[in-house]
Amino acid sequence: MLPSQLREAHFKGYSPNARKLAAGRIALLQELPLGFTPFLLKEIIAYDWKFPAEQRELEQQLSYLASLTPEKRKKQMAVFAQLRLTQRLEDFDWVNSPGQFLEQLSSHLWSTHQMDAFRAASEEYMAQFRQASPPQAPSIPRLGIVLMGRGVGQNRYPLFRKLRRQGVYFSGVKSANGLQIILDHVQARAAGHPAPFAHWHIDGGTLPDAACPGVTCVSYQSLTPARFALHQKMRSAYESPHFGAEALRSLLARMSPQDLGLGGSDPVLDHFQVSLLTEGSGTQVFSTTFVQWTAREALRRAQPVTLFARFTPRQQDQPMNELLAEAQRTPVLDPMGSLIDADMGAYYTWLNLQRLAGAEHSAFLALFEDHSEAVAVGPSLPRGTEEKQPIELEALLRRVA
Repeated sequence: MLPSQLREAHFKGYSPNARKLAAGRIALLQELPLGFTPFLLKEIIAYDWKFPAEQRELEQQLSYLASLTPEKRKKQMAVFAQLRLTQRLEDFDWVNSPGQFLEQLSSHLWSTHQMDAFRAASEEYMAQFRQASPPQAPSIPRLGIVLMGRGVGQNRYPLFRKLRRQGVYFSGVKSANGLQIILDHVQARAAGHPAPFAHWHIDGGTLPDAACPGVTCVSYQSLTPARFALHQKMRSAYESPHFGAEALRSLLARMSPQDLGLGGSDPVLDHFQVSLLTEGSGTQVFSTTFVQWTAREALRRAQPVTLFARFTPRQQDQPMNELLAEAQRTPVLDPMGSLIDADMGAYYTWLNLQRLAGAEHSAFLALFEDHSEAVAVGPSLPRGTEEKQPIELEALLRRVA
């Protein structure tokens, strides 16, 4: 089937809002080539489980394409329309399985030496779209906070070497009760500027007992049952005589919240958590990797104005079969190695924060938990400097934000 043959009935398997969105844009979808339409459908089919920022961007993209004159749209789609596709790809159920179709399309483009042209056309398309619909800066400056180093006593590792170049290194932070102070600060921002998925707490350990209204909370420990369920499925896949990387990838791509025992009150968050465990490498077995990847995905997809990520000790590196057997043993933790992981994770989190609209006004704070070291980056803070005077954590947060 080609896009020109699309009918509303083809979307009956979509969730309600996705079906409505696709049906409302069916005339546009019918005019697009097969080398492009499934990319939109991959986003549309998951519309009900997307964050508000993602939904807005998808709607803007559809509006942008619809606003083009037929001549301009044909010109922009020319390379996609000229792709040499096989009958097998045309016969694939790309309406209901656009993700699997795109995997096959990618393989085909590589094998037929069409990937370079496709990639160039994709980059040109996104550049034109961004020019027509530039991302909007948030109503308040974004704030990122990273806490790391729980369980580390004496430390000889030079923390924040990369981040120090971007802001101020503080060596006299009074960090007593630091975790609670940060949580209170995040809660105050959420109360003052409420919005869905605008404020996040990502933790490598357990979440606080007290509820945090307005804050989206994700933790490695709270997903333990889901991780163990996934471990079992991955072990079964490894032991299968038909095991292969593509088979495992397809298995993970088909995972739903119900497959991993997730079925909370928020399907958007449930699907997000499934993606963390099935798309990230190492998120299933290392808490530091989980926190770093979750922070990256939250910033990329939800585009929050507040993000607090806390790294806790991960288990020591082991052979894969040992890592996947976490439920049958007590993991040996590696606080010092985790601190090094978290230091790099903090730097990556800052980099990802800089990719969002309004980055020039954003602020970032990384702290060594229960110690006196921190680094702060912001528009009002001088780069590559150091302050040795004692400073209360509350005062440092006010200064940064």
